[in-house]
Amino acid sequence: MGLIVNPTAGRGRGARAGARVGAALPAAGHHVQDLSGPDIESARANARAALAEGAVDVLAVVGGDGMVHLGANLTAGTGIPLAIVAAGSGNDNARELRLPVHDPDAAVALIDAGHTRIVDAGRCRTASGEVQWWVGVLGGGFDSVVLERATRWSWPQGAMRYNLAVLRELPTFRPIPYAVEVDGVRFETAAMLVAVANGPAFGGGMRVCPDARYDDGLFDVMILHAMSVAAFVRVFPSVFRGTHIGHPKVQILRGRRVRLESAGIMTQADGERFEPLPVDLELVPGALRIVAARHTPA
Repeated sequence: MGLIVNPTAGRGRGARAGARVGAALPAAGHHVQDLSGPDIESARANARAALAEGAVDVLAVVGGDGMVHLGANLTAGTGIPLAIVAAGSGNDNARELRLPVHDPDAAVALIDAGHTRIVDAGRCRTASGEVQWWVGVLGGGFDSVVLERATRWSWPQGAMRYNLAVLRELPTFRPIPYAVEVDGVRFETAAMLVAVANGPAFGGGMRVCPDARYDDGLFDVMILHAMSVAAFVRVFPSVFRGTHIGHPKVQILRGRRVRLESAGIMTQADGERFEPLPVDLELVPGALRIVAARHTPA
């Protein structure tokens, strides 16, 4: 079993969970190879080498959605199960996949039981030909602009930094011109946000596409069309309940292939900086095998 730990996840919670998992798995009879490194690139290189050598039967990641994102990019399409030990601040994918959150002992029990669930994943081929995957939600708009702002700050830590960036960005944000194409149907619009979702939530509980399912073979594409800042402020809180989809400015489309175009927008996926627009996105059914409970609901 390969193990990658992000010790800084959840303001140190990742280090504690990683230590617990690193002790509990060998005690349960598993051979564990620690693939963590001093930085994310080192960990990625260690894991790629171990996978290429056939030395890993299961890859376990300890941290938040960023670690889920890393694990997906290492295991998608390989058949190697990905075990998620959720120890971050947001944990949207773990929560929506009905996995234990902030409970490393329960996560170890799932790993030891050995049951898995097949889920879809989003795939993007970059201009250079590189393949990038994501598990939950890819966004390009207000969410990614906020993330760009938040990543420039060293304080505060955790979800509070993102929330503060939201408050700083709201007064000056203006609708973005997009071209959106879903399964060959193309149109242009001005919007506050376009989200391409394999799973329902991002940003620490924002249920941006509440009806998205990880295993239905389709993206849910949510377009929040142009509105005033005042109207946006009124609508924004409803995203945590998923009730924003009833607003007349919200449009939901479904499809397998999506192209997004706009100038100067960097996307985010699973809460991680992803690729600049334009992007071509494809839903790949059954791309990931996730360690899960035997009767995990769809």
